[in-house]
Amino acid sequence: MRSRAKYPTALVALIALTAGIAWADGAAISRSTVAYQTPAVTLVRQDGKSVSLSHELDDGRPVLLNFIFTTCSSICPLVSQTFLEFQRRLGREADSVHLMSISIDPEEDTPRRLVEYAQKFHAGPEWQHYTGTLAASLAAQRAFDVYRGEKMNHTPVTLMRAAPGKPWLRIEGFVTPDELVHDYRNLLAAK
Repeated sequence: MRSRAKYPTALVALIALTAGIAWADGAAISRSTVAYQTPAVTLVRQDGKSVSLSHELDDGRPVLLNFIFTTCSSICPLVSQTFLEFQRRLGREADSVHLMSISIDPEEDTPRRLVEYAQKFHAGPEWQHYTGTLAASLAAQRAFDVYRGEKMNHTPVTLMRAAPGKPWLRIEGFVTPDELVHDYRNLLAAK
């Protein structure tokens, strides 16, 4: 149990180290405001329920979105740990934010595997994971400009929107949990 408690701390340290290395190499985090057209696709939530992507995104809450796959050992654990720490830093306020992680490997990432992945990162009830058909995953990736041709080529991208109909904040690179909270609060303040 003791080593499990150290895991999140070690991962956060790795995130900070990675972000520092990226900054030193000139690969700073970039932010842009973008309007996206949500495709009319059906995804499968980790609870096995088929859902409309646009309905999930437009439920009235602010939303944070990223793209992951459960067998990833590089980018995905880092961005998932950032979502976990984001939830923790928001405390009770996290109940009013919809965090969404969409699999870019739906052929492997079944709802059961997504449940296991979510448990690994202590995902709260407002953080949901999605899979579906390959066509649905590709349509979502292309709509949000994260498709890189092959899952091993994916890059860290976090998308954030204050409310339905509002533009998205696109964050490319390894953002820290504190930076993500700061971006979130600024986005809500501008709403």
